[in-house]
Amino acid sequence: MKAFANLINQLNSSTKTSDKLKALSDYFAVATDKDKVWVIALFSGRRPKRAVTATQLKTWCMESINMQPWLFEECYNTVGDLAETIALLLSNQHNSSQNFPLHHYIETLISIEKESEAVKKNYILQSWQQLTQDEIFVFNKLITGGFRIGVSQKLMVNALAKTTQLSSSVITHRISGQWNAANTSFHHLLSEEANSIDASKPYPFYLAYALDGALKDLGNENEWQAEWKWDGIRGQIIKRSNELFVWSRGEELMTDKFPEYQIFSNLLHNGTVLDGEIICLQLNTGNTFKPLPFALLQTRIGRKNISKKELSNSPVGFIAYDVLEYDGEDIRNKPLTERRYLLEQIIQAVHHPSLQLSPLIHFNNWHELAQQQQNARAFDAEGIMLKRKNSVYQVGRKTGDWWKWKVAPLTIDAVMIYAQKGHGRRSNLYTDYTFAVKDGDKLVPFTKAYSGLTDKEFAQVDAFVKKNALEKFGPVRTVKPELVFEIAFEGIAASNRHKSGVALRFPRILRWRQDKKADEINTLEDLKQLLEQYGK
Repeated sequence: MKAFANLINQLNSSTKTSDKLKALSDYFAVATDKDKVWVIALFSGRRPKRAVTATQLKTWCMESINMQPWLFEECYNTVGDLAETIALLLSNQHNSSQNFPLHHYIETLISIEKESEAVKKNYILQSWQQLTQDEIFVFNKLITGGFRIGVSQKLMVNALAKTTQLSSSVITHRISGQWNAANTSFHHLLSEEANSIDASKPYPFYLAYALDGALKDLGNENEWQAEWKWDGIRGQIIKRSNELFVWSRGEELMTDKFPEYQIFSNLLHNGTVLDGEIICLQLNTGNTFKPLPFALLQTRIGRKNISKKELSNSPVGFIAYDVLEYDGEDIRNKPLTERRYLLEQIIQAVHHPSLQLSPLIHFNNWHELAQQQQNARAFDAEGIMLKRKNSVYQVGRKTGDWWKWKVAPLTIDAVMIYAQKGHGRRSNLYTDYTFAVKDGDKLVPFTKAYSGLTDKEFAQVDAFVKKNALEKFGPVRTVKPELVFEIAFEGIAASNRHKSGVALRFPRILRWRQDKKADEINTLEDLKQLLEQYGK
C-alpha cells in the first residue's frame, strides 16, 4: 500500500503530464504483478463493488475519535471529500508498522462484502490503525470511489508501454472487454491468447478532435467524407461465437439495456463488429429515420428492466458508420472507403429498420459544406464529422484524419445563486455553481456547471463566495446574486423534474461576464423561446 499511496500522492501533487507519466512508469517498473493488475483495473473504471457504505465509515470514524456528528459534518463540508476528511481526523491514530501490498487490501474488502457489520467494522478500524495518513486516504478511496487525480486511461497505457514490449494501441485493446482483476494475472491480461478468448472484447474507439482551423487547410475536399454528428451514445455492436454484445465508448457492456438489438444476433454474420451511435430513432416510411432527444435515451440507461411502455416511448436504433471486423478479420487498417463499402453491404443484407447506415453529406466545395453545417440542428444533429477517405481506424484521440465540427453552442446569460466545493484538487474551493434566470422579480434556478473557468477565475469566485455567502445548507452556500456568467449548452429539452421546466445538454461556463450586472441577465421566457426553437 505504501508504494501505491506514494504514487497517488505524486499524481495528486502535479499538473504536468510528463511528471504523471514518469510516476506511473516508475510504479509499473517495480510493482508486483498483482498490484499492477489492480491499478489497471482502478484507473480503467473497474473498481470492485463497494463493501462498506459511506455512512458506516463516517460512524466508525466518529466513534473511534469520540467526535460529535455536527463537528464531523463541519469538517467534511470544509474539506469536501469524505476519504480525505477521515484521513485528516485519524492522522494521529497510526500505531503500527505493518503494511500489506495493495492487492491484499482490495481482495480483503471484496471478501468481507457479505460479512456482518461487526466483521467489516473490525477490519476497517484495524486497517486505519496500521496505515499512515496518506495510506488511510488511499484506503478510504478504494472504498468510496474513484481517484480524481487527472490520470486518463491513455496516460496509464502509455506508462505501461514504457515498461513492456507492447505498443500503446495493443495494450489499449487487450485491457478492454470483460475481465476481473481478482482472477486475472498481469501476463494473461496483456497476452495475445487472452485477447482471442474473450468473444465480447471491443476495439478501442477512434476519437476525433474538434476542428480548430479553416476548412481550406484540410486540402482537397474530394479527399474527405462528411457525415452528420449524431447526439447519442457511441457504441459497438459485436457478433462473435453466435453471441451479440453491445459496448459503449465508456467500456460498459450494455447488451441487456437494448433488447431491440437482439434481432441482429440472427441477422449479422459471426465475426462482425460495427461502430456507430446508440440512439433513439423514429422510423419513417421508406426506411428513413429521425433522431429523437437524448433525454429519451437517458430514461433507458439507468434501468435494469425495460418495460413495454419504455420500449414503445423510447425506441432505440443503431446508426452505423464504420465496420471494424468483417468475417472474423480485423480490418481497421483498411482505408475508410473500403470499410464503408463493406458497411453498406452489411446494412443492405441485414435490411432491418433499427440498423441504419449513417448517410453521407454530399458537397462540391468547402463553402457548400459550411452552409450545410450551419443547418445541422435542422437535421437533429450536433454538427458534422469529417473523415479522410483513405484513413485507417486508429486508437484513441488522434489529429489529422478525423475531425468533429460542431455547431456553435446555445448560450444564455445567468447569475450564480448557489455554490458548493469541488472534488480532488479543487476540494478546498467553491467551484460547483447553480445558475438562475429572471422571471419577473424572481430568480429561477435552471442549471448547474463546474467547468469553463481558469484556475485564477475559480480562485476569484471562491473568494467572492466566502465573502458573500448568505445561507448555508450543508455543503451548499447561497450567495448574493451578483456574478453573471454566460452558460453554453448543446441542447435543450422540456423537463417536468426541473423548476424552470427545461433541462440542458452539456451545460458549462463559457465566460465570466464581468461587464454585466445581475439585472441584465436573460429571462425564463428567453429560455422557453430557445426551447421552442431548438428543443426536441
